[in-house]
Amino acid sequence: MQALLLPVGGDLYALPVEWVREVIAAPKVTRLVTAPPVVLGLFNLRGQIVPLLDTTALLGLGTVETIAFAVVVDCQQGPAGLAATGFPQWCVLDSSIGPSELPCTLGLYQLDQQVAALLDPAALLAPERVGGPEFRSDPATMVLG
Repeated sequence: MQALLLPVGGDLYALPVEWVREVIAAPKVTRLVTAPPVVLGLFNLRGQIVPLLDTTALLGLGTVETIAFAVVVDCQQGPAGLAATGFPQWCVLDSSIGPSELPCTLGLYQLDQQVAALLDPAALLAPERVGGPEFRSDPATMVLG
């Protein structure tokens, strides 16, 4: 399976390539004071306003310290960015080496000296995880919190 590796802090996550729209370096993020904790803010992607989501918070593991890249994915609510702290890289995942205990993941994969957890984007980006049923990526209709 082809995937994009997302370094987040000291951890590595794999995102199935069919979910990836593009990677943005150092997005300029506008914070939203009333946003739920998983929404780091909004950024402009060629005229389209896209929410940037805290990958670590979506997994229930704390918060992202630094946002080096945004991996733009197309989800049910529209485009959204997943925060990465290092340079995302393409890879091929072989057989799973075992299950992952993290929510919204599909297993663990060995990559040289590292292990990556394969994300389940449909579960990770479900409206109830991202900000409730009112979440929309369109800023005109975005209701957060």
